[in-house]
Formats: sequence, structure tokens, C-alpha cells
Amino acid sequence: MIFLKQMPKSVYFCLSLPLLCLVLATLQSLDGHAVDLASVLHGSGERHWLGTDALGRDILARLAEGVILSFSVALSVMMFCALIGISIGMVAAWFGGWVDSLLMRFVDIVLSFPGILLAIALAAVLGPGIDKLMIALVAVGWVGFARLTRAQVLSLRHSPYIEAAIASGQQNFYIAVQHLLPNIAAPLLIEASFGLAAIMIGEAGLSFLGIGIQPPNASLGTMIREGSQLMLVAPMQVFWPGLMLFLLVMAANIAGDAWRDYLDVRRHR
Repeated sequence: MIFLKQMPKSVYFCLSLPLLCLVLATLQSLDGHAVDLASVLHGSGERHWLGTDALGRDILARLAEGVILSFSVALSVMMFCALIGISIGMVAAWFGGWVDSLLMRFVDIVLSFPGILLAIALAAVLGPGIDKLMIALVAVGWVGFARLTRAQVLSLRHSPYIEAAIASGQQNFYIAVQHLLPNIAAPLLIEASFGLAAIMIGEAGLSFLGIGIQPPNASLGTMIREGSQLMLVAPMQVFWPGLMLFLLVMAANIAGDAWRDYLDVRRHR
């Protein structure tokens, strides 16, 4: 609660418009999949506050669905990335030796490829779909957590309380969960906030290319792709989903900066 009070107001400002879309779409009980060919590309009005798309579907309803879908996919991917990356980084740092060398060489191999290009290649091989998209994003998103976790655990590996836990006969899993993880949680939370923003951009990019979330599901990337064909006729088709994506990514980045400043001991001193 203390941290939420110290969160920059710009975070709440960025989240206000996406939340407003969700509230309005819920109050109006709008259906983002209802096709109305008699209302194709209508502008803002009493019935459709943000207008309609090329199939007569309400843009406000599709924006609300796109915000929920894009954020939920990004949050799920980030959680899987954190689980895999933290596990690999902790095992590598704790056991060291050939285990560390083997795992870190695998991390180096993944990092040798540009992340977005590797995600595009994996998504193209696996095929379109939400589950395939998540697999592709997780496959390239866990390495940051692994490297950060390894570095943090190595700095704590020979701390007195860790040595005392080992001497008392505690199991490795118990030491990792009860002693190591709470002490490295702060940088991992910062990494998660920045990773969430990167994953949202990656999901939107893959959906824009047609190898991510597929119609009729509405994600911000698919809405931008559909609206890009009508830029000269109806530029608002691209403006609204682009604005929502910008605000969500900006909110995640600002929150990450706030986490970093709040948890920086030297700054408080």
C-alpha cells in the first residue's frame, strides 16, 4: 500500500483510458463480434461512441476486448518466463561447475538470436493461435530472468545466513524458497515490469504480422493490422488501438522505474 501511494501519477493517467474503455464497454453491454454491414465505418455517434470498423463492429467493444486479451496474454507469458528463468538461473548459480557452464551456454545461444526474429520464426513454425503465440514469446523471454537470477544468487551464495542454513542441514529447495528468493525479489520485480512491456509489444507485433492472435479475437495488434489498410479512409481505426498499446506499455515502464527508485537503498540514503 505504501508503494501504491508513491506510484507516479503518470501511471494512473496512462491506465485511466484503458480502464475507462473497459467500464464503458461493460456498462453498454457491447458485443465486439457483432457484424453490422449497415454500419460499416461509421464515425462516433450515440450508438457507437468510437465508431465502427470495416465489418460494422463496435470499436469500443473491440478495444476493451483487445486490452484484456493483450494484457492477459502478456501477464501469463511473463509469469511463465519468470518461473523458467528463475529456476534455471538459481540452479546454475547454486550448483556451479559444469551445470552452470551448460545452462549459461544455452542462455548464450538463445541470446545470440535477435529476440523478435526468433519469436517470429517460432510462431511461424508452430502456427497461429494464442497458445502457439505464448510458447514463442516464452521461448525468448526467460533468458533475462535467468541471467539476473544467476547474478543475484552468486552474490548471496556465500552469505553468512546461507552458510548457516546449509550447515543446519536444510534442503536446497527450502533454502532457495525461504532465503534466496525473498532477497532477490526486488530486482526480479523490476525485470518483470519491464518484461511485461516488452511482451505486450512482441504480442502486438506478431499479431500484426498475422502469426499471433487470429480474428475474430480482438487484440491490439490485430486491430492495428486491420486498420492499417484503411489509413487514408478511417485513420481512427489505427489511432485508438495504437494509443491503448502505447499507454499500457508506458504504464509498465513507468511502474518499473518507480519500483527501481523505491527499492534503491542508495537513493533513500
